[in-house]
Amino acid sequence: MSKEQTKQLRKSVSPFEKSDLRASIMQIVNTVVPFILLWILAYQALSVSVWLTVGLSIIAAGFVIRMFIIFHDCTHGSFFKNKKANAVVGTITGILTLFPYEKWKREHAIHHATSSNLDKRGVGDIWVMTIEEYVEASKMERLKYRLYRNPLVMFGFGPLFLVLIAGRFNRKDARKKERNNTYLINVSLVVLYTLMILLIGWQAFLLIQGTVMFTAGALGIWLFYIQHTFEDSYFEDESEWDYVKAAVEGSSYYQLPKVLQWVTGNIGFHHVHHLSPRVPNYNLEKAHSNVPPLQKATTITIKSSLQSLRYKVYDAKNKSFVTFRDIQQQLDEAKTAKRMNSGLQK
Repeated sequence: MSKEQTKQLRKSVSPFEKSDLRASIMQIVNTVVPFILLWILAYQALSVSVWLTVGLSIIAAGFVIRMFIIFHDCTHGSFFKNKKANAVVGTITGILTLFPYEKWKREHAIHHATSSNLDKRGVGDIWVMTIEEYVEASKMERLKYRLYRNPLVMFGFGPLFLVLIAGRFNRKDARKKERNNTYLINVSLVVLYTLMILLIGWQAFLLIQGTVMFTAGALGIWLFYIQHTFEDSYFEDESEWDYVKAAVEGSSYYQLPKVLQWVTGNIGFHHVHHLSPRVPNYNLEKAHSNVPPLQKATTITIKSSLQSLRYKVYDAKNKSFVTFRDIQQQLDEAKTAKRMNSGLQK
């Protein structure tokens, strides 16, 4: 893609960057209100069946994901035109989704600025090792990486880590505004959760809220993972890295059924979002449909997305993800080379 084509593509998306106050308010209403109602119904259902409560809690988790998309748009300044409105709604939805607004805003901005850049990995993204890095890593480092990429760890312990640890503490060099926002959200959670426990009891609260947040967390991680982990995903060194290519070729279009597309706030149009974070979620599909070049992005379905669980390490030479089994031969060759070198030195 030439510089002129790149410029034209970004220009074509710009008309969809305008937020609509009515659409934003409507989304808050049709997201937060159903979530609260489902939470109440889940509690009432305890008198009927624990499993009914769990089922309603899982449905409520879908609205937490949709709420997170509102939070996410606020961090990009795309949900409202007004900066303060984004900060207020972002902080409130941050309390409801358990994410610190200012901290996440900073880390996610770094993710967008460095996504698919092999020389600038590590902030706000999924841990990816190249074949060369994996082969040269120590056994302990490989073990850590294999555990990290294990679905049971990523989607099982991952949500707990995000909610209980990552989202509760500031980074060492955080500015005062960021620190205070995290403190505000943490204190608000303590107060809110204490009141809820006093009102309905810790067992009922833990069952409902635990199910809601764990399910939402696991599905949220899955969405983030699948949007950047597909066989021919784009990754480049800093010298070759291109922002537009990283957006269109390094982010997928996750084609979901309409109901799931609605619940996930159109985040499946991830290539559009990465190209222009200023496009509010309710305009992502419009941009995709009206800008033909965007329709060339890698399209994945629920069925094909499951294959991405196999992809563990990035092959920088062949520009594709591979499985651990695929690189075993290279590991064996590296071991043989080390033995030969040791023999020559002796």
